[in-house]
Amino acid sequence: MSNNSEASHLNHSAADRKLAMKVDHVTKIFPVLKGSGAKTGDTFCVFKDVKFDVREGEFITMVGHSGCGKSTLLNIMAGFDKPSTGGIIVDGKEVTEPGLDRMVVFQSFALMPWLTCFDNVRVAVRSAHPDWSGPELDEHTQKYIDMMGLTGSEKKRPALLSGGMRQRVGIARAFCVNPKVLLLDEPFAQIDALTRGVIQEEMMAMWQRSNATVFMVTHDVDEAILLSDRIALMSNGPEAELAEIIDVNIPRPRTRQQMIESPEYSRVRNHILRFLISHQKQPGGSTEPAGKALTDSADESTNETPQKAEV
Repeated sequence: MSNNSEASHLNHSAADRKLAMKVDHVTKIFPVLKGSGAKTGDTFCVFKDVKFDVREGEFITMVGHSGCGKSTLLNIMAGFDKPSTGGIIVDGKEVTEPGLDRMVVFQSFALMPWLTCFDNVRVAVRSAHPDWSGPELDEHTQKYIDMMGLTGSEKKRPALLSGGMRQRVGIARAFCVNPKVLLLDEPFAQIDALTRGVIQEEMMAMWQRSNATVFMVTHDVDEAILLSDRIALMSNGPEAELAEIIDVNIPRPRTRQQMIESPEYSRVRNHILRFLISHQKQPGGSTEPAGKALTDSADESTNETPQKAEV
C-alpha cells in the first residue's frame, strides 16, 4: 500500500534513517499449565517468526484480534519477558532485561501512589541522569510536566488525579528520559473518548518535537491511523504471524478533522477493517474465510465522521 509521492511528505518515514529496533524472527511458546487437561510437556505457541524493522523517529502500531500476542511481543521488547526463539535488537544490542533505553506506558497507568505527580516524573529523570544537580532534575522534570498539560498539578498524588491526568503523568515519565524506543501498551484504553482525543494530540506533538521512536499496541483502528507512520497487522492466534505492514501516507502534522477528510484515511481504514473482518473468529473457534483477496482500493466513502472502530 505504499505511495512514494505521498510518503515523501511524512516527517518520520525516511527509509535511510538509522535502524532503531529489529524484531528478528521472534517466536513465543508457553508451557500448558497442569490441570488444564493437557499432557505433560504440551506447549502453546502464541506467535511465530515475527520479523520487522523500526527506524529512528518512526511511529509503528500493531493491530490484531485479542490473543494474537501483541502485548506479549511488547513485553519481550521491554525486557519483561524472553522470546522462545529469535530476539529483539535495540541500538545494536540484544534485549535481555528492562532498561531506560526502552520506556513503557502501560494501560493501567502504573504510577507510584505515594509520590506526587512531579515526583513520579522526577524519579525517572534521576535514574537517567544520576549526575545531575537537584535544580537540573527539577527543571527537566517541569519541562515535561508542562508539555503534557500538568502545570498546577505537580503536588497532587495519583489518587487525586483523573484517569486522563494519570496517563499524562505516565507519558511525561516515559518521554523525559529520551529513550531509544517508547513502548505504548494500549495507553488510552481506560480513558474516556473526549479526553483520549486531547491526550493523543498532546502526545503526537511531544513525539514530533522529540523525534522519538514509538511502537504501540492498540485495538482502535482510527487511533492507529491518526498516530502511525506504519501499521502492522497480525493474524489470529495461536501461532499468529505478521500478515503485512501498511504505510499511512497522510501528511503531518495531522489533525483528526484533516485525517477523516483524507481519501488516504478511507483507503487505509477500509483495508484494515477488511483484514480484521476476514480474520474474525466465528462461534466454535473457526475463522471466517478471507474470500476475495484484499486490495488497495477503498470502498466509496463519505465525508461523515466514521464510528470508532475497535477490535
